Amino acid sequence: MASRFVVHRDTIADRPVAGATEWPVLTQEFGCAFLTQTVRALDAGSTAGPYESGDNEEVLFVLTGTGALLLGDQKVDFAPESGMLIVPGETYHLRADSATEIVVVRVLHPAGDEIPTGPRRVISRLDELDVGQATAGREYRVLAGPATGFRSGTHFVGYIPTGAAAPVHYHRYDEVIYVIEGEAVLHIEGEHNPLRAGSCVLLPSRVLHQIENVGDIPVREVAAFVPGGSPAAAYLPDGTSAYPDVPDDPDR
Repeated sequence: MASRFVVHRDTIADRPVAGATEWPVLTQEFGCAFLTQTVRALDAGSTAGPYESGDNEEVLFVLTGTGALLLGDQKVDFAPESGMLIVPGETYHLRADSATEIVVVRVLHPAGDEIPTGPRRVISRLDELDVGQATAGREYRVLAGPATGFRSGTHFVGYIPTGAAAPVHYHRYDEVIYVIEGEAVLHIEGEHNPLRAGSCVLLPSRVLHQIENVGDIPVREVAAFVPGGSPAAAYLPDGTSAYPDVPDDPDR
């Protein structure tokens, strides 16, 4: 039976568009009310686009390949494990110097101007970012958030270690995840979903869940959630914080 929360990329038919192949993995039809997720694959030497953000924000993460984001008169070179931020009203192209795959997350209901932001950072390279700590030995690196111009949410790479799983918990935000590597099981509302590289996960706000690493290497995932905040903000079923540096849920 199909999951209500997980789609495996290799079960989605290719969709060719303007010099690229796309896999729309987490869609509004699937039940995504706040964020959608698509994987784009570009052949070496190709340029894809134009892509238009319209009223939306988008965050991109390079899984493999090198090339450039062509944004107006800017050319921003990218490499694997680069995150990129597209703001509303922009048109861009993607140029692939080598075979490239990119995970694209679009915000369906962008935040308004009442959310303050810092200076925009168009590209973030993962190995240059600080490591944050979360529940049960998990770590994360934030690619984009309000402090770097992503008004609506937070874009990050998370690391789930081997060993004991984090406790069953929920978040106050809506999240989509793409598994980069590793093996895990998502326990959620009676489902026990195997996860592997290419698995795409929808985590609605306030839904209790647990991701258990069942492999012998850390699970790595790239994720985005709205509204923005800390990836360490997780809450136990009674609303108390699962991580000591995060306050309890004020609406518990």
